[in-house]
Amino acid sequence: MPVTQSNDMARPSELRLTEMELRQYNGERGRPAYIAYGGVVYDVSDAPNWRGGMHREMHYAGLDLTRSLRKAPHDASVFQRVPRIGVLVDG
Repeated sequence: MPVTQSNDMARPSELRLTEMELRQYNGERGRPAYIAYGGVVYDVSDAPNWRGGMHREMHYAGLDLTRSLRKAPHDASVFQRVPRIGVLVDG
């Protein structure tokens, strides 16, 4: 289930995506590459480490990566480098 805290509520211009909808944004065939972390959706389309919708041959765009980050060599501060574009919602 997505983790959504009160300070992560969608801002007026942001997307509200379910996990199923997020899967469409996998960076393939010219689609944008979006990922989610902690209930927030980020656009990684222009991030050099996410070319083609894949990060270091380990993580795919279009998914909620909240659990995966526990094993990453970095922390959540990396999301400051990419635009926040929405929130995950139940559905």
